[in-house]
Amino acid sequence: MLLEIDGREVRTEVDLHLLLARALDFGPYYGANLDALWDRLSRDVPRPVAVVWTDWQLSERNLGAERFGRICGLLRAVEAEDRKAGHEDRFTFELR
Repeated sequence: MLLEIDGREVRTEVDLHLLLARALDFGPYYGANLDALWDRLSRDVPRPVAVVWTDWQLSERNLGAERFGRICGLLRAVEAEDRKAGHEDRFTFELR
């Protein structure tokens, strides 16, 4: 699955959680925070998933560099976990 995050549409962290929850079918009990996002991405989302964040600079400006960095760090950590586990079908993350 290819999931594009359009940076023009992600102005707040809530925007991001709503987008991901809809696209990845997180269901009604998703906590919409970074801990819940880690849990869902690292355990529940079927692979392969390729997340591509376009126009990410706009999101970084709107979210703030620190918050944006934490989100990207989480997405990269999920990617690293899949790589380390040797999964053939993986989660990948890219800024474009």
